[in-house]
Amino acid sequence: MGSSEHGVGFEPADRLAQDRESVRRRFRSKFKKVVAQLPFAEDLLAAYYCAFDRETPRHVQAGLLGAVAYFVLPFDFVPDMLPILGFTDDAAVLATAIRMVASHIRPEHRDAARAALKRGTVAEE
Repeated sequence: MGSSEHGVGFEPADRLAQDRESVRRRFRSKFKKVVAQLPFAEDLLAAYYCAFDRETPRHVQAGLLGAVAYFVLPFDFVPDMLPILGFTDDAAVLATAIRMVASHIRPEHRDAARAALKRGTVAEE
């Protein structure tokens, strides 16, 4: 590996910032389209708010961002358009991530999630 290369598993800071913004944009767009179909919408939103909270440790942010990114990816193991089954893989990925970091999802993340559900849109931070 040359001196300009970075270590395996580490992204340059500007690339990480771009990825975070991409997830944020895609999440807002998809959320507006499918919120009524999601039985796990509050958990998904609480994870989203925790992932973008500056007080959340980086390793927790990374895990939750991965779960939220899976939700917004254009491909899925189970297509989201299939009735009932469409979001089962998204729910499983999210449930696993939440179990791993549950202590970091605070009441204010859940409050923000409930408020977003009432509004029908994700608030800008």
